[in-house]
Amino acid sequence: MNGEDPNNAMPVCLSVRFFTLSYFCEQGIRKCNFGCNVTALYSLGYIWEQLFTLCFFCNCCRSPDFHDEIKIKLPASLSDHHHILFTFYHVSCQQKQNTPLETPVGYTWIPMLQNGRLRTGHFCLPVSLEKPPQSYSVLSPDVPLPGMKWVDNHRGVFNVEVVAVSTIHTQDQYLDKFFALVHALDEHMFPVRIGDMRIMENSLEAELKSSIAALNSSQLEPVVRFLHLLLDKLVLLVVRPPVIAGQIVNLGQASFEVMASIVNRLHKCLDTSQDMHGRNSLLSSYIHYVFRLPSTDPSSMTPPLRTLTCYSYHDKAIRPASLNLNRSRSLSNSNPDISGTPTSPDDEVRSIIGSKVRFMCSRSQKVLYMCVGCVCAPAHAVAFVLRKLFHEELALQWVVSSGSVREGALQQAWFFFELMVKSIIHHLYYGDRLDSPRKNRFPERFMDDITALVSTILVERLNTSLAFFLNDLLSVMDRGFVFTLIRAYWKQVSTKLYALQNPTLESLRLDFLRIVCSHEHYVTLNLPCSLLTPPASPSPSVSSSSGFSTHVQDQKIANMFELSAPFREQHFLSGLVLSELSLILDPENEGLVCKVVSVVHNLLSSHDSDPRYADVEVKARVAMLYLPLIGIVMEALPHLHDFTGKDGTSVGNSGEEAEGEGSSIINQTVAMAIAGTSTASPVRQHGSFSAESSRSLLICLLWVLKNADELVLQKWFTDLSVSQLNRLLDLLYLCVSCFEYKGKKAFERMNSLTFKKSKDMKAKLEEAILGSIGARQEMVRRKRSPSGSAFGSQENLRWRKDMTHWRQNSERMDKTRAELEHEALIDGNLATEANLIILDTLEIVVQTVSVTESKESILGGVLKVLLHSMACNQSALYLQHCFATQRALVSKFPELLFEEETEQCADLCLRLLRSCSSSISTIRSHASASLYLLMRQNFEIGNNFARVKMQVTMSLSSLVGTSQNFNEEFLRRSLKTILTYAEEDLELRETTFPDQVQDLVFNLHMILSDTVKMKEHQEDPEMLVDLMYRIAKGYQTSPDLRLTWLQNMAGKHSERNNHAEAAQCLVHSAALVAEYLSMLEDRKYLPVGCVTFQNISSNVLEESAVSDDVVSPDEEGICSGKYFTEIGLVGLLEQAASCFSMAGMYEAVNEVYKVLIPIHEANRDAKKLATIHGKLQEAFSKIVHQRMFGTYFRVGFYGSKFSDLDEQEFVYKEPAITKLAEISHRLEGFYGERFGEDQVEVIKDSNPVDKCKLDPNKAFIQITYVEPYFDTYEMKDRITYFDKNYNLRRFVYCTPFTLDGRAHGDLHEQFKRKTILTTSHAFPYIKTRINIIHKEEIISTPIEVAIEDMQKKTQELAFATQQDPADAKMLQMVLQGSVGTTVNQGPLEVAQVFLSEIPSDPKLYRHHNKLRLCFKDFTKRCEDALRKNKSLIGPDQKEYQRELERNYHRLKEALQPLINRKIPQLYKPVLQVNSHR
Repeated sequence: MNGEDPNNAMPVCLSVRFFTLSYFCEQGIRKCNFGCNVTALYSLGYIWEQLFTLCFFCNCCRSPDFHDEIKIKLPASLSDHHHILFTFYHVSCQQKQNTPLETPVGYTWIPMLQNGRLRTGHFCLPVSLEKPPQSYSVLSPDVPLPGMKWVDNHRGVFNVEVVAVSTIHTQDQYLDKFFALVHALDEHMFPVRIGDMRIMENSLEAELKSSIAALNSSQLEPVVRFLHLLLDKLVLLVVRPPVIAGQIVNLGQASFEVMASIVNRLHKCLDTSQDMHGRNSLLSSYIHYVFRLPSTDPSSMTPPLRTLTCYSYHDKAIRPASLNLNRSRSLSNSNPDISGTPTSPDDEVRSIIGSKVRFMCSRSQKVLYMCVGCVCAPAHAVAFVLRKLFHEELALQWVVSSGSVREGALQQAWFFFELMVKSIIHHLYYGDRLDSPRKNRFPERFMDDITALVSTILVERLNTSLAFFLNDLLSVMDRGFVFTLIRAYWKQVSTKLYALQNPTLESLRLDFLRIVCSHEHYVTLNLPCSLLTPPASPSPSVSSSSGFSTHVQDQKIANMFELSAPFREQHFLSGLVLSELSLILDPENEGLVCKVVSVVHNLLSSHDSDPRYADVEVKARVAMLYLPLIGIVMEALPHLHDFTGKDGTSVGNSGEEAEGEGSSIINQTVAMAIAGTSTASPVRQHGSFSAESSRSLLICLLWVLKNADELVLQKWFTDLSVSQLNRLLDLLYLCVSCFEYKGKKAFERMNSLTFKKSKDMKAKLEEAILGSIGARQEMVRRKRSPSGSAFGSQENLRWRKDMTHWRQNSERMDKTRAELEHEALIDGNLATEANLIILDTLEIVVQTVSVTESKESILGGVLKVLLHSMACNQSALYLQHCFATQRALVSKFPELLFEEETEQCADLCLRLLRSCSSSISTIRSHASASLYLLMRQNFEIGNNFARVKMQVTMSLSSLVGTSQNFNEEFLRRSLKTILTYAEEDLELRETTFPDQVQDLVFNLHMILSDTVKMKEHQEDPEMLVDLMYRIAKGYQTSPDLRLTWLQNMAGKHSERNNHAEAAQCLVHSAALVAEYLSMLEDRKYLPVGCVTFQNISSNVLEESAVSDDVVSPDEEGICSGKYFTEIGLVGLLEQAASCFSMAGMYEAVNEVYKVLIPIHEANRDAKKLATIHGKLQEAFSKIVHQRMFGTYFRVGFYGSKFSDLDEQEFVYKEPAITKLAEISHRLEGFYGERFGEDQVEVIKDSNPVDKCKLDPNKAFIQITYVEPYFDTYEMKDRITYFDKNYNLRRFVYCTPFTLDGRAHGDLHEQFKRKTILTTSHAFPYIKTRINIIHKEEIISTPIEVAIEDMQKKTQELAFATQQDPADAKMLQMVLQGSVGTTVNQGPLEVAQVFLSEIPSDPKLYRHHNKLRLCFKDFTKRCEDALRKNKSLIGPDQKEYQRELERNYHRLKEALQPLINRKIPQLYKPVLQVNSHR
């Protein structure tokens, strides 16, 4: 579509629909065929198109119906002579001679145009019986032409509808009028006829203004179809005000108002066609493809210079006084000649016109800028001669607008902003002004209007639009001016933030900043190549004025790393970004933190991928814009996410331990790790930011450290304090953990968890819909073991096709294998790059502090970060550089390891040994060289490397016990390499160093041999712990190594959830530390050796250091680990208390804290004491709850296949409620896999085993359930359930037998053997099975068996009767077993067997009497139980109660003569009583 050019316009299409034709049938023509010829004509002779309708047969109908529709293509340019002629024919069914087939019977027509508008709609036309005369087309058929005959007296008889499809004719009266008036102005055709109106030139202005205002009333559909043309005309009226009757008519304000109204209407009605920024696609396409300045339109002719005339404005736009503008003397800075109190529009215009005249003509004659001069023109010169700049006029009209117009424009500000920007660009391009200075491109009044516009915009509504506008202005206007606008916006938002405290404003400001900083020349705008200059000295001297003094240079460096005023002025946009980052890094604003970190991260990502900044020096300049980021992240360190895997615990140099009960057993950062090692992380608070935000922020930090100038960093490090440098090292420590390589399996695990989560949600939704799960089932499912179904109940299996066997493997994971491998590759590359950056930074720190006095504390932190990086998963490339740095550090500062950071030495030995067992030869070579040089360095200091020797031995012990990826073969190769180094070292060949190395390697090989045995029994947890116990016992005289193995055992127990045994390991470790700590330090509040721990466990006395071969803690390398300190002891005890709590042994928790409380009281640590007492309160409150401890079994091994276990008997401690069948199945299955299922048998009975009767080729296992055994005097102290299940050394099991060899017989034949077992240590111990060292048997006679049975029944009755709350079912079960008539070998039979006769053997008298008394007590308890049951039962159990009472009375009557019979001999006086004195 192109304006009104007929040659370029699309043709007009008419759709003519026919309905009815009456009258003919009314005239008596009952049977006839009608047809209609439709002809598009220009005058009478020129036919555009001729079409025929179908032939319709009319049979006795009132009027024929036409259901036809034809389409006619009309020319683009129509005149009043164009019309459609309808000719009606009668079609003969049988043609006669000399008679035409078709006979015309009527005519009618429709003129195409009426008053310049296309005629469409429904018509009811009269039909003429005669052919119309010439020139009929200019008249309507409604006009009765003289001399013509009409059907039905000129009444309308033909119904037709005309529908037009046109890009030329709007078919809207308001649009038609507007376009007609604008066309008349273009062509200077007066008067103008619009409909029945005839508009003269003197009334054209009023009509034009009313037509512009009336555009708001036009229909939306034609507005959309003619939108581009409509907007072009409105823009034309703004740019070139028309001259009517010799006066310039200013229509800019009216055009702007209607433009704002139309844009708003389109947005509201076409809200579905908007992009992500809320921009209407139709308006956006107009700006992008259609809009251009009218003066730049190639089709528009530039008026010659001589047509310049002097005209006056009408209705000039005046700015309201409410605008807050800079100059108080005028209403707008855009035109200073407008006075503050204008008199009239004419006077105001004249003053403007007379002020200046400016002509500007481009070389290409495309643009002609004209200001009106003082030359008068003839009155007939009516044309658009004053050409304004659209962007200037648009800004002006926007500023001066008010009310609903201003509101409408602000609602769609993006449209006017983009329109203004494109106008500016066209102006600069077509005016050849792109090379002109930016400050001279635009007049001051225009810039003032922009300032006023930006200052009055509401941030909450137009934030994004304003940001894109200012982003565009940075490309075309003076950047300082745009920065002023940004600063004004910043102040406006800051003021609102301070007043409202609304975080939404902060989020909007971040969006604004993100958009503005996305400018392609963002880096250049920040002036990266200029150096910051310090403020002038208040009293300059010769030295300070030189500009090269140290103070000045230091000040420059400091300004580069701080968000100082000079930095923010010099680097404006980056200063804003970093200021916002520093302001928002608050844990309370997590959403804003993610947003601002994303802004910085995206900026740095774009810089890194931009080929313009690929050069190293250029990148250093870019990084200089972000140097304050380092300090910002250092300040935010306490709030960063904790990537070290400690779940938010604060552990650091202060030694504060984690206090959570749920923490891991061997939390080496909390429990002080393996003896002599240290993996403590820097002091940090609980992370508050999300992991993703923290990771992105650390990536930004590393990018700056990587690309920043090394000399600049070094100078800045020199100025930092010790605490600041340590904080930087803590930050690097965190970076190492953050970017640790997780491996492919981690990505696969995360992918599977994501997939499983989606399936879980699907299953829960299904259960909710089907109603297959209720509250109770949900509770049961939550308590179900992990092996249970993850998808709820199985009743709905048929609905879950993914769980059936034919679909289990058909589901596709979220990511393919290739995608996962690609992610793992990227993660590995990132880990290597990040750690290399950290390593480079560490080297810069070392170079900086090596000459300072406080280097010791800083270098210790450097070594800590270095060791932490070695402990993480690293690439071979990084480890080569890391080992090289480590060797250089140890060589340059040997005292750092061997005198100050002793725990770091142990840690280093552990890391090096782990790397020595690597499968990669390069890593092994570097690790072997580092370990050898470490030994050599230690030897050169004191002709002995005892410290390294001890630490290496301990580290290897730790690796053997804890590392899963430990490879013995590769470690032996590395040890051989170290031995080769020692033999070929010419400088130390004559010393004892080679022999010492050889001894050390020999000891390490012995430890590796024990490792082989441990690997053989890796699947046998009891045997594995026994081997570790044996190794730990072998290190009884070496406290560091014993402590290491105790820790290893604790780790194994924690893996199997044996919390009580893990706690015992920690208690033994604490006792060992206390024993040697008492030798080193004499402090009253510390425990006096292991005796203090005797109340916790009687086993700890084995940690006593009283033997002759015990080493002194003062020796080199002995007790040098961090555990052998007060803090280490506290850490062990707190971990032990946590384990006891998890085991449910809350009484032991109390005993542990009895040792801890005096230490904290002595240190005045109120916080720790409050925590301890809180945990004690919690522990004591849990004691009253029901608890269940271990179950015990006697296990004997018989057969040569068991090797060392042959004929060994143990007491096994198993989890609570473990059945005999369970442990039998477990042991039989384990040894069956080891020796063969047919080679293992389980002995079913508990009788003594005669090995001679067993098959020597098989392995036999005898398993018996045992119970704790206590003597009568012990029962006085063992009152509670805990007392009866703690510190257990004796157990008992009973075996029934008869004298003839049978297991069971009659009552008078039934004997019972009690076997009492004594173990070497008390349960719980550091092992779950303990050797039996003593066995004792007690034989009970039949009457003694009967006495025990009756006492047991009596106790059951007493317990059931006194139970609170009462349990009626339990009581009735016990009663039924006591007085029921169906009880075999019941109380009555026992009494009849043993009490019917007085025994002949006097030795049985007392047993007889004891049994009689037992029956008396039994009957009394039965009576009490019946009475209790009577009070509990309901009416439905009355008969059952009466039956029980009858049985009881029968039993009592039968027992009465038996229990009343006394043995006279028992009642004879022992001494003769003399009645006389």
